[in-house]
Amino acid sequence: MLRIALIQNQVGPDRAENLERALGSMRSAREAGAGLVTFPELALDRFFPQYRTCGWADSVAEPIPGPTTDRVAAVARELGLVTVFNLYERDAEGRRFDSSPVFDADGSLLGVTRMVHITDYEGFHEQAWYHPGDTGAPVYRTAVGRVGVAICYDRHYPEYMRALGAAGAELVCIPQAGTAGEWPEGMYEAEVRTAAFQNGYFAALCNRVGQDDELEFAGESFVSDPEGRIVARGASGEEDLVVCDIDLGACAGSTARRLFWRDRRPELYGTAEFNPEE
Repeated sequence: MLRIALIQNQVGPDRAENLERALGSMRSAREAGAGLVTFPELALDRFFPQYRTCGWADSVAEPIPGPTTDRVAAVARELGLVTVFNLYERDAEGRRFDSSPVFDADGSLLGVTRMVHITDYEGFHEQAWYHPGDTGAPVYRTAVGRVGVAICYDRHYPEYMRALGAAGAELVCIPQAGTAGEWPEGMYEAEVRTAAFQNGYFAALCNRVGQDDELEFAGESFVSDPEGRIVARGASGEEDLVVCDIDLGACAGSTARRLFWRDRRPELYGTAEFNPEE
């Protein structure tokens, strides 16, 4: 049995203070018995993608490894805590990404997942800030199990969620920035539950919370089991440490892995594409 924790924190204007609170939340999670912790999208920063331009945003873009990830890695190592983080990355070529570094229980950086699909609509002008991710859909062999990451908008793409399942993910962590009333009632939850059910893995969606300039983030983080059932849920509109016990052994016996995967025929539909302009 694995205990996981979703850190549903509000982000304030002081980035250094946000980091100390994040590290403190890791300690609280470990004290609660967690072996893995996951954070929301842009865990340390105000949500600058709500604007097409923002004077301070470039100053918080960091390399990975870098100053922030060094601090996170040190605490992960100290606590023996697998950690899925999220921050604004700047690579050696100056490109910017929405990125989740994944640290093992010994603090080692297992890799970085970069958000693949980049959107642009009111309140989420992400194409103004992020390059499309180029790391694919990796699954990391951690001390607690096989962990994949789907960053916010990527969760809308069944083919991405399927790729994580095909790579053997037992748990998919979803750092999210979802606002109150952003989607039709229940739909953002339903699609994650469906992905968990169709692919036979646990899914842990960790959402931002609180008022952030023009946007109000909803919280309501949750965990779905491999049968699509909600097994834990965070508070609505307030900070929360969502702690949940999951049995990764349930993945092997899930409906998807007993039946659906057995009868797949990807040779017939794996490369099919629809061109809406035809």
